[in-house]
Amino acid sequence: MPHPEAVFFLRFIPLMPLLGFLVNGIFGSRLPRRAVGLIGCGTVLASLVISFVAFARLVGMEPENRALLDTVYVWIESGTKGWIFRADVAFLVDPLSSVMTLVVSGVGFLIHVYSIGYMGHDPRYPRYFSMLNLFTFFMLVLVMADNALLLFLGWEGVGLSSYLLIGFWFERDSAASAGKKAFIVNRVGDFGFVLAVLLIFVTFRTINIYEIAGIAGGHPELLAGGTAILITLLLFMGAAGKSAQIPLYVWLPDAMEGPTPVSALIHAATMVTAGVYMVARFNFLYLAAPGVMMVVAVIGVITAIFAASIGTAQNDIKRVLAYSTISQLGYMFLAMGVGAFAAGIFHLMTHAFFKALLFLGAGSVIHAMSDEMDMRNMGGLKSIMPITFWTMLFATLAISGVPGLSGFFSKDEILWESFSSAYGSTFLWVVGIVTAGLTAFYMFRLMFMTFYGECRASEEVKRHLHESPAVMTVPLIILGGLSIIGGYIGLPKILGGAHWFQSFLDPVFGGAHEGATHASSGVTLASTGVEHASASTEYILMVVSIVVAVVGILIAYKLYVKRTDLPQKMAQRVQWGYKLLLNKYYVDEGYNASIIQPVISFSQHLWRHFDDLIIDGGVNGLGWVVTRMSRGVRVVHTGYVQNYALLVLIGTLGIIWYLLFYRT
Repeated sequence: MPHPEAVFFLRFIPLMPLLGFLVNGIFGSRLPRRAVGLIGCGTVLASLVISFVAFARLVGMEPENRALLDTVYVWIESGTKGWIFRADVAFLVDPLSSVMTLVVSGVGFLIHVYSIGYMGHDPRYPRYFSMLNLFTFFMLVLVMADNALLLFLGWEGVGLSSYLLIGFWFERDSAASAGKKAFIVNRVGDFGFVLAVLLIFVTFRTINIYEIAGIAGGHPELLAGGTAILITLLLFMGAAGKSAQIPLYVWLPDAMEGPTPVSALIHAATMVTAGVYMVARFNFLYLAAPGVMMVVAVIGVITAIFAASIGTAQNDIKRVLAYSTISQLGYMFLAMGVGAFAAGIFHLMTHAFFKALLFLGAGSVIHAMSDEMDMRNMGGLKSIMPITFWTMLFATLAISGVPGLSGFFSKDEILWESFSSAYGSTFLWVVGIVTAGLTAFYMFRLMFMTFYGECRASEEVKRHLHESPAVMTVPLIILGGLSIIGGYIGLPKILGGAHWFQSFLDPVFGGAHEGATHASSGVTLASTGVEHASASTEYILMVVSIVVAVVGILIAYKLYVKRTDLPQKMAQRVQWGYKLLLNKYYVDEGYNASIIQPVISFSQHLWRHFDDLIIDGGVNGLGWVVTRMSRGVRVVHTGYVQNYALLVLIGTLGIIWYLLFYRT
């Protein structure tokens, strides 16, 4: 790990959105709406500009020295010699965190701008931008933290902000419940993360990420005896909650109850990728626990195909994208699990472009359709909303893995690594390639049901159909451009590129991809013969990936454009399968029956038999005793001064009588 160069300006990257949160939160109700939007967007734009400055500074440095550190102050310092605990408020920008700051602030800025049009008539407009800025602040703290505790602070902060934004329309029971569900499910994963941080300190006597990496590399014996396995499993428990992996994925589909720009920012482009980032950041620990890496890969690929299959039967346009997000996150964890850390971050970046675009495009459709989200009531919007259509089409082509677009390069690299890496296997590749076909199918199903055929909306909705204003369409166009060209910075060598993105990240991942052995042959890439064999195999797998994507698109075209009667007939023919997918494998119902209802029943039992009888009974019983005693005492407490004087006189005479006749 490089020794970071000390700088002063990194603190302003998270500070600017925090300033926007404070100004809009305190004074927003007294400011004009234009000022609120300007402050909300301007502060994030400032973060983006500073992030570019930091990125440019890194590019100009020697690869092995690419790290900047801004230490603001010592946050916590306690303990004795040998057990000193220290945590700084310090921000680190290296190639990995630089990519993340650019994604968070860049995509976040476009979503903020889009929100000016989408949320323009909401009565809680200042509160919305304040919360959006708060989320951006915590996400930037998360990705720039130089130690595990500060990372955890940002981690919990984005959880809080997510809860507030998912339940933004809290007057609706569905939104309030979705916010609580997201918050509670994430607490399960965060419990594992807290234990991991504690175990890291006990093991390494530090929580500074670069110091941990240095100690782990120099003293591998510290990770022996299952320590590495336990730490990485606990970290992955937190990652599975935040990044919606099996079994903690159930909060993400319900999180679509929040405003659509919130879905784009939190649940497509940034927050849900925090778990992927965290695993990548602690890559040196995972490399010391290959068994856990297999767990990560298997859970990732199973989550990917599981969520993709559900997406094929959903009719709510945002829920289709929600399950798509879960599936794509599964791809990223597949990359982490097979040791392709750079490939996973590459897909994280390209996914941020096309998935944010898909959510914002869906928001544009919902805005035009008077808040209608059921795709069965859409159709025929291609000519009415041309900008929304074309930008969403490019994003759909990208996520489907069509050659030439960003998603093709990043997804294909993950599939190749899942096949060829020492940590990969044919099983992982097969499940990944089937998922790719399902992705192409359900995404083009969404496009065909939304934009093709006749409009199935009501006459009232048809009268108000229109393209979104420029403040909403310009971000769509920019994200569309990024969805097209964003993958070329990772153009693989097999296609004539230099894979600049992977080279840029090498100092963080320590060249983990180098020297990886082929699962099939067990030899390294040093052999010229193996290189040629590997190249031909990679070409074949690339062609298979393209063919699978095309087949998925053609099936969707056949069912939802040419023969629109077939889907209903097929659903009736295999009704049990259709209902299984439509009801999301009844996982929520299973959780409700096996966990939620037993907890409620047990709580009611405690309430009635422990709280009422013991707690309340004890308190009420004590009150009853005091009441009975006070009834006897209050006889002499009449409230009349004469009575009290008489009692004093009687008492005085009694004392005198005692002194005169009994003491003598």
